[in-house]
Amino acid sequence: MTTTQAPPARIGIGKAAVGALGMLAVATGALESVVTPTLPLLQRELDMSPAEGALLSVVLLMTGALVTPVAGGFGDRYGGKRVLIRLMTVVCAGGLVSALAPNLPVLLLGQVLQGAMVGALPLSFVLVREHLPAGESKVAIGVVSGLFVGGGMVGTLSAGPVAEGLSRHWMFALPTIAVIGATVLVNRLMPHDPPARSDGTGVDWPGLVLLSGTLVTLMLVLVLAPDIGSRPLVLGGLLVALAAFVTGWTAVERRAASPMVDLRMLARPTVWKSCVLTFVICVGTSVAVLLVPQLFAVPADEYGFGADATAIGFFLLPGAVAASLAGPIGGIGARRFGSRAVVTTGVVIMVAALIALAAVHTEVWHLVVGKALIALANGLCVTAMVTGTATAVDQGDTGIATGLVLVTRVLGYAVGTQISGALLTARTPSGSDVPAESAFVTGFVMAGAVTALSLLVVRTMSKGVEE
Repeated sequence: MTTTQAPPARIGIGKAAVGALGMLAVATGALESVVTPTLPLLQRELDMSPAEGALLSVVLLMTGALVTPVAGGFGDRYGGKRVLIRLMTVVCAGGLVSALAPNLPVLLLGQVLQGAMVGALPLSFVLVREHLPAGESKVAIGVVSGLFVGGGMVGTLSAGPVAEGLSRHWMFALPTIAVIGATVLVNRLMPHDPPARSDGTGVDWPGLVLLSGTLVTLMLVLVLAPDIGSRPLVLGGLLVALAAFVTGWTAVERRAASPMVDLRMLARPTVWKSCVLTFVICVGTSVAVLLVPQLFAVPADEYGFGADATAIGFFLLPGAVAASLAGPIGGIGARRFGSRAVVTTGVVIMVAALIALAAVHTEVWHLVVGKALIALANGLCVTAMVTGTATAVDQGDTGIATGLVLVTRVLGYAVGTQISGALLTARTPSGSDVPAESAFVTGFVMAGAVTALSLLVVRTMSKGVEE
């Protein structure tokens, strides 16, 4: 008589374990969000150019895009909790490095390490799904997601007062201490999950290394672009290296048994259209993310408002609220009216807001409303495109397709932010720390024009209304 081995029984978790994951989400959300409202302060204290400040604002997101697919593979192989705790250890180390950083290179290193949090958070969702019934897991995932957004709001509001009242070191240290405490609680309260069955293909390390090289080289090219006249050979060498990285990465991904990013998926119209739209829309969004805080910080005797880090965080709060509401609104809209209608609405709102900011930015409320509308539009578009992409491909291809959207999202943010930083650097008069007002106007107009071009792609999308 033969017997079959029963699958391992699900080990249920209580509210305390879910609460620990929620605390971790709040702490990581706060740690992730402290740079944006304090970027002008950091630029002054660390003597950064606008282009270097732009690099600081996106390096965490770049790391996250690289870590996320690797974390998922390791979670299947070794168990979600084990990988989550190790990734959060890296995040804690990054927070401490950022807190102790005496200069920009060390702070960049800290932000690179903190980027592991982007890969760690999806693992917490995997753990919830592993240990709770379907209905309860949806509620728990929603709670954890909402708490992460709430943590981002806490970080946005508190970073300025902490940096000005204590120091910039403490604005990293305090949320890092909270992350350490929440990680200890998760480790104690969350049961171990058994590794899933692995297909034996392993992690696409060559693809990961080459994509990392591509992103880093692209950032260096954009940082050095304003000084092209003084360092043409360096910039030329970086362009050659960038072309080599892109060529090598493309070749490796096309031949890999289990590629980090399956480029063959781009042949599908639904996927490549989503990627193009995601890239363009994130370029427009990132321009506002960088330029609006910088414009708040311009001295009042020039053309700005002389806002300190505390005031900037308060001014950015409506945008954070709008972004948190955009996800559910976009999901409901896509289900009822179709993805194309939601994306069209979002693009129109974003273009109108960007052009309005270029034309009128003489009052604080102009920037507050414009930034909130852009955050809302970005959330509507990205939610609709991710939802449409996930439901338009086979279930087994969902991870690959959404992974492509994630990479293009990071590239869009990185390119838009760095171009904005380079524009501010190029239009800062010699001997001055204040860019010309025309730099902001040009940035908003360029972002609006590029975003408007995406309507040509939106017109070719299927309506996407679920029957």
